[in-house]
Amino acid sequence: MDSRMKRSLLVLLLAILPVCVLPACAEKPKAENQKPDKQKTGVSKPKKSVYDYSLVDLDGKETPLSSFKGKLLLIVNLASQSIYHDQIDALTELQKTYGDQGLVIIGIPSADFGGEELKDPAALRKYYRETAHVTFPIFTCASVRGVNEIPLYRFLTDPKQSVPGGDIHWNFTKFLVDRQGLPLARFEVDEDPADVDFHVTIENALAGKLKKKGESAKEDKAPGEDDSDDDEE
Repeated sequence: MDSRMKRSLLVLLLAILPVCVLPACAEKPKAENQKPDKQKTGVSKPKKSVYDYSLVDLDGKETPLSSFKGKLLLIVNLASQSIYHDQIDALTELQKTYGDQGLVIIGIPSADFGGEELKDPAALRKYYRETAHVTFPIFTCASVRGVNEIPLYRFLTDPKQSVPGGDIHWNFTKFLVDRQGLPLARFEVDEDPADVDFHVTIENALAGKLKKKGESAKEDKAPGEDDSDDDEE
């Protein structure tokens, strides 16, 4: 093969080579552009509420708490044999007074503290229905702390999802839950539902005036007022 023919073949190869390489190169930007699309598909999980949980009533029927949507809930761990058992009557009066305004008290008997609750289902039914004559829903005896803690109380005692306070300390701990199913406040055993102050708190919550601890300061902050130095950058 003479030198002239070799040069012609070389020129031809040089002309064809970019055409073969370009498609492979052109595909790379396309693949890179697809990465942000994957990130956009990530959807944040909705915030949990008490509506994600269920309880079993005294007749053995499972009751989803979502059936109380739109109500103001007061969830209480009861103990019929406790020295504080008078609070059961106070809770009944609270239900009678504010039930037509949207309050529903949720009673959960528990023997976790001093064994001060009846464990036999028949005895529980007889006490709460025939002796105490409660006018609010009562559910089966459950554990509200420890290894057998029911899921609802794991949620209620988690400060990241609920309100401060941590594990239940004793009987008659009361959780106030707003009409969206989100924990609003917590009251310990020494805060008696018969007290005038407790009634005022319930009235404020029913009117939508009670703020979760820490929320008032956020809302009162002036527009544009911030702890960061973003405006100075």
